Amino acid sequence: MQWCVVVTTAASAIKEAQRLGYPIVMKVVGPVHKSDVGGVVLNVKDDATVQKEFERMIKIKDTTAILLQPMLSGEYVYVGAKYEPKFGHMILCGLGGIYIEVLKDVQVGLSPVSLDEAHEMIKNLKSYKIIQGVRGQEGINEDIYAEIITRVAALCKAAPEIMEMDINPLIGNMSKLTAVDARIRIESGVRN
Repeated sequence: MQWCVVVTTAASAIKEAQRLGYPIVMKVVGPVHKSDVGGVVLNVKDDATVQKEFERMIKIKDTTAILLQPMLSGEYVYVGAKYEPKFGHMILCGLGGIYIEVLKDVQVGLSPVSLDEAHEMIKNLKSYKIIQGVRGQEGINEDIYAEIITRVAALCKAAPEIMEMDINPLIGNMSKLTAVDARIRIESGVRN
């Protein structure tokens, strides 16, 4: 099954939403900060809402299409990278979604990052209890999260032209983590 689809008409949005199965998430394609412009709608459960939200969202400035994907549940985490000329790639992790900006609870490691270092980054987050699971809420699989952190670091080593990368959010639980949105900025001529 296709995990997400990009549509440019309301009719195709309804058809694809039915194929994906409700509930779904709708996101604008184009604007960088989708939630800031009203470009994310969660838990869409019927054709009428798809129609209404498509017509509203396609009018948002810089929007070129609408992305549809199944609605997922779990904790939101973040993995990112930022190139610093004197150091190389800094690898970042923390709670994802809007929490990264609100809580500013981020741990940083210098690429390459080993699995042990990734686990240490995760455990040093102030929000670590949420990642573990608290008050009946399921946590996330720390081994998978640590593996993703090391793979982002490895990707930056293999592709040093990556200036910035944000995978935000990754939605997860104890069995899996799924990247829901990502942004990568590349510049040519950069070498570690």
